[in-house]
Amino acid sequence: MKGGKMYDDGQDASNGRPGVIAAIPRHHTAMRILLVVLCAMACTGIWPVKTAAADVSDPGAVKWHPGHYYAPMSFMRTNPKIMAQVYRELQATPALRGLQMRVEWPELEPEEGQYDFTAIERVLAELAPHNKRLIVLLELKSFKPQVLPVPFYMASETYEGGAFPFSSYGTDAPRGNNLKLWNPAVRDRLVALIRELGKRFNGHAHFEGIGLPETAMGQPLVPVSKRDVERQYDNLLSVQQAMRAAFPNTMTYQFVNYPREMLPSFVGQMRTIGTALGGPDVFIDDPGLNFDRPNKPKGAYHFYAPLSGVVPLTPSVMQSNYENTQHDGRGRVPTIAELFAFARDRLRANYIFWTRAPNYYPKVLEFMSGLSAADGQARGLNPTCPKVYASCVE
Repeated sequence: MKGGKMYDDGQDASNGRPGVIAAIPRHHTAMRILLVVLCAMACTGIWPVKTAAADVSDPGAVKWHPGHYYAPMSFMRTNPKIMAQVYRELQATPALRGLQMRVEWPELEPEEGQYDFTAIERVLAELAPHNKRLIVLLELKSFKPQVLPVPFYMASETYEGGAFPFSSYGTDAPRGNNLKLWNPAVRDRLVALIRELGKRFNGHAHFEGIGLPETAMGQPLVPVSKRDVERQYDNLLSVQQAMRAAFPNTMTYQFVNYPREMLPSFVGQMRTIGTALGGPDVFIDDPGLNFDRPNKPKGAYHFYAPLSGVVPLTPSVMQSNYENTQHDGRGRVPTIAELFAFARDRLRANYIFWTRAPNYYPKVLEFMSGLSAADGQARGLNPTCPKVYASCVE
């Protein structure tokens, strides 16, 4: 993006200057038609952009660029002015290896079986020339009651509407919507999307990773049966298995937090699949995530250390993590250095996703600038290739 414009559309209607197509003599009809078609394909994302292929001689090798990644908030990606600033900050901060971007399912599949990956391609086009990389988080859970995380075509009996409203535990006020992944038709459409994404981006040298949001379902406003809850997590694991198959040369991850009762089995199967363990929050003192009482299921943070060096570990620092060390706000305000040390030492992070939150990102950039290049490109995080991968390629 130069001068705030993502690409040249061929014609400047504001001053009447002809673009490429308008400048062709009208008697060259065939040439005009061909260029119109090609332009339409390029502008809609149907025509694949030229991409740098990953140098993967071993079919089982995975692109591996651990370290710190900048995570713009969802609203920022559609604001060209903010994103131009994000790219400048990224280029000026060598410790940041790339971006983690949230992308919503309806944007990627506006009609059933019709895919539009333009948003991802545009970000990759900005990052690749600067050797920065992209990690995608598929948004499958919304935190606004009016926002559905599924395409509109799922508003049918086959998909049961595709999503269910939930509230925070202990309240009945709608907080957002989550995926009805217990429905096999919803699962199958998500797998189809992931396969298409894999065809397009697994071989891209600067497409570093792709993952799914937190395991916490929220409190459904309409009760969900125990069997459907079990199906929810069984199907989530099957989606992760499909993701590893679709992205054999790319890091895939799952954010895990709750429910604690299912974590031992769920995380154990993630390990078998080869899915990275991540989390939506770095709450240093949170009672639930650190939970450890005799004969009770342990909190999510206890599963990181045993998996260090086995699968990738990918915690995320969200806006609320800058504000307090506990989810309920009863802790204290941590420093950026404390968040870094906790993710590095307790969670053994290979990757950290740092949310670009207003009022906090200048402190993050300042801290990143102070990290020593002597600690390697991962800037102090664990750079070891996980055992679950046949090999890793830089």
